[in-house]
Amino acid sequence: MLTTDGAQAERYLRLRQRLAGSDADEVAATLADLARKVRETDLAMIRRAGLGHIGSDYSVTDILVTLYGAVLSIDPRDPLAPDRDRFILSKGHTAGALYAVLAQCGFFPESALETFAGPLSPLNGHPNRTKVPGVETNTGPLGHGFPVAVGAALAAKLNGSPRRTFVVLGDGELQEGSNWEAAMTAGHHGLSALTAVVDRNRLQQGARTEDTKRLEPLADKWISFGWDVRECDGHDHRGLLAAFAPATGDKPVCVIAHTTKGKGVSFMEDRVEWHHKVPSAEQATAAFEELAR
Repeated sequence: MLTTDGAQAERYLRLRQRLAGSDADEVAATLADLARKVRETDLAMIRRAGLGHIGSDYSVTDILVTLYGAVLSIDPRDPLAPDRDRFILSKGHTAGALYAVLAQCGFFPESALETFAGPLSPLNGHPNRTKVPGVETNTGPLGHGFPVAVGAALAAKLNGSPRRTFVVLGDGELQEGSNWEAAMTAGHHGLSALTAVVDRNRLQQGARTEDTKRLEPLADKWISFGWDVRECDGHDHRGLLAAFAPATGDKPVCVIAHTTKGKGVSFMEDRVEWHHKVPSAEQATAAFEELAR
């Protein structure tokens, strides 16, 4: 199993402390810079490995950066602290983006990212909790992570713990019935410390979500299951921060984050083929140039 990078963890914790006392402009600018670094790192990882889900990674990057940069109560030096907030990436195929963020936080050395998806690497194409600190549960089969998050939130409520639980779902993933069983359970138990984030990029492997199996009216569906629904631009860090605020009532929170697959690279944006396409050397060069602007 990978181990914590103590120096990087200290830098991350100092950053969190500084942002806690900063104004909204500074927080947003810092998160935007971190998101750029994560996208550049992810691009290098996928080029090196020759596989990955770059379009989906770029869709979810700003969500992950906002959570880890300014919301989650976690300490990379103690990744199993009992009252840590829980984060579950139900759309586990975007592990590349998660690994890039975890390395920025110091959960493991950035040098380990060079082994992404390599033989015997702990950084598999889908996250593994026994190999990567900061990963709460193994995900990959769609529809599995959300029920685990509901269980974690229910356990916190039964234990009287103040910890919050966040889970990120793909919108195509919502076509799995297990998610709606989990949503119904969370609503029934009033799990107000649970936040489900839908990465609403409207694309899935091979087609648009609405052409595959219509999800709209999506907000109404969540409301009918007893959830407080908040919608925002999933690439606007200020909007995400507001949406991730704690619940004000006894309902779990669903954040529908409207995103763009491949966000940040013009020729990838809103293109279904970039679900798991690997950029050529020329495309990678062009992508790095765009990300650096």
